[in-house]
This record gives sequence, structure tokens and C-alpha cells, in this order.
Amino acid sequence: MRVLLLTQVLPYPPDSGPKVKTYYVLKYLAERHDVTLVSFVRDTDKIEHVQHLESLCKKVITVPITRSPVMDLQFLGKSLLSNQPWMMVRDEREDMQAVLADLARTTDFDVVHADQLNMGQYALPFTKSRKVLDLHNALWVLYKRLSETLSITKPMKYILMRDWRLLKQYEGQMCRTFDAVLAVSQEDKLALIEAGAPLDITVIPIAIDTDEQAQIPREPRSPHIVHIGTMYWPPNIAGITWFLDEIYPLVKQRVPDVRCTLIGARPPASITDRAKADPSLTVTGYVEDPIPYLADASMMVVPLKAGGGMRVKILNALSQGIPMVSTTVGCEGINVTNGEDILVADSPEDFAEATTRLLTNSTLNRQITENGRTMVVNTYDYRQACKPLDAIYQG
Repeated sequence: MRVLLLTQVLPYPPDSGPKVKTYYVLKYLAERHDVTLVSFVRDTDKIEHVQHLESLCKKVITVPITRSPVMDLQFLGKSLLSNQPWMMVRDEREDMQAVLADLARTTDFDVVHADQLNMGQYALPFTKSRKVLDLHNALWVLYKRLSETLSITKPMKYILMRDWRLLKQYEGQMCRTFDAVLAVSQEDKLALIEAGAPLDITVIPIAIDTDEQAQIPREPRSPHIVHIGTMYWPPNIAGITWFLDEIYPLVKQRVPDVRCTLIGARPPASITDRAKADPSLTVTGYVEDPIPYLADASMMVVPLKAGGGMRVKILNALSQGIPMVSTTVGCEGINVTNGEDILVADSPEDFAEATTRLLTNSTLNRQITENGRTMVVNTYDYRQACKPLDAIYQG
């Protein structure tokens, strides 16, 4: 089939959750179909990243996109006037519309696959193609949780509360426009149906390549906690702040020689300043290859209190043989079992106790590691997880 894939971020390298999600869908499709990829690109995207995608696709077309506080304010004004969600309005770009209008005139695609809600609007001109909307999360739920949990200014809280309500209407309406809708979890499917989406949503979880994410031999020099996540994303900042304020002090009391390493791009001063005062804490910023840190790790923590969809970092870590403690929200949508392939805790005391157990109980640590790796290989490898796409494309 001739497939047009529309993406909001360039899906390579797969170094963040959204890019991992999209990359392995692309990889699965490219092994079976002629794929034309049209993607927004940022200044940080490199020509070799595009060249790698060209090795998979029949054709790759990129459209530059920039963002700035001034532009965000302009799009907010447009949102207020149009009563459309700000998160959608700020990705309405004439350059992308022009590229796709030209493609719609010149090329007949069997399937147009819009990756993330932001790209749904760009699939609409392809009236003769089967259209698939691939949602990474129920976006309205994500922004509702952000409005309820983040410590933010009153104007920003108003914007988020307004936007999640508009997103709920927009998301349901957009789902009804497509021939098929994909969700990454049963929880997201139910949230989309609540927003007005059709009942026949197909759940295809985020998938990874478990051969590439092979198990890492770990030999920590001392009890060592790691966390991986972009440090400019508000839920990650809030979760890590909660961990450092209320959980890590309890762990240090019980495991005095513990170390903690936070890995992720653009950490704020509120996080980096803590490392200056605490020699047991390391904040690395962006790391191109985190494997040396994971090889020295005893475990991982995922202290998220807000979010949506699935956490790719959990799938990667389980595949790499890194046991972990997560909140319920952190591991939402992933087929894990508390006490079998992960430990789940939501209060500071319970989270600290579970963390201490993984740091000090080598038998438990090994069992969680082995069970987690087995579960991910059987359930979340892209060669298995993406198979429902075959029937969806046939329609």
C-alpha cells in the first residue's frame, strides 16, 4: 500500500517517548508498505536523522516549525477568538498545509496515518484515502491532570482548565472524522469514548525493539537510584521534586550510602541547585548514551503524579533489565503487576519502603528484573504489538 505518515516530531533518533512510539510504528509500516513521511522538524534535528528515515521510507518531506513565547501568546489570542484549543491552534502552520495540499493533488495514498492529535487536521484534505488517527494519549485527560496537580500561576491554571475542556470536545470530534482510531491503552480508549469518540477504537500499545533494548549487565558500585526523563516537562519536574523532598530523605536514612542520578535534558535550577548541596545527588542533563549509568544502577524510580498515555522509559528500562518503583499514574496503561515485575507505591512512605527493598534485597531485585524483561518481550516488542495495524489498513 501507499501510506502517508504525518508526524509532529521527527521520529528519529528515538530518544523520547513520542519519538519511540512513532519510530517503531514507522519501522513496522516500512517493512510492509511504501511509506511517505511528512514531518515537522526543529533546529535540533540533524540531516543524518533525516537520512536514516530516508533509508526506511520511500520519501521523506520535512517542514520547519519554530516556537517562541511571543508566538505562543499570538496563538493563545487566536485560540480565545476562535474557541479552539490553544494546543491545536499553535500547530496550525501554513507551510505544512501547503505541502500536504500539493501532495493531495498529485499523489493517491491508500492510507493517511496521522500521528498524534495535532496532526489530525492535516489528514482531512485526503478525502479519497482511508484515514487513521493514532493518539499517543487522551490529550484532554493529560491537560486536566496538569491543571489539577501542577503548582502554577492563576493565569496558567485558567489556560489549562479552559484548554482541557476544549480539547475534550475537539478530540471527540476529530475521532469521529477518521475511519479508524488507535489508542495506546484501555484507559485512554475509555477517556476518548467519554469525549465522544466511536466505540470501536483499537488499542495498540507503544512498542519497542527488545533486541535493540537488550538486557544490560548491571554491577552498581553502591546502592544507586536512577531516573530518566526530560527535565523541562512539568510533570517530570513535579514528580522529581516530590521524590527529592519527601521520599529520598527517607531512603537516605535507611540506606546511608545510596546515590541518585537524574538524567534528562534541560533540568531547571530548582533541580540542579540541589545537587550542589547534596553530594549523593547527580544531575547530568541530556545524555546521548545512558547505558553506562544504567549499568551502574541498582534500580529506577518513576515518581509521576500527573500524565497520560504510556511511559516509554518504563518499557525501555524493563527490557534492559532495570527494576523499578513507580506510582500508579507512572505505570498506567502498561501490563505490569505490582510485586511481580514492578513495585508500585503512591505515598512517600510506601515509595521509600519499596525503593529501599529494591536497593537492599538482591533476590527481589533479580526477580523483578527477570519478570519485567520477560513481560516486555512477550507483550511490547513492535513485531508483535503492531500486528493489528494490518487489519486496520485493510479496513
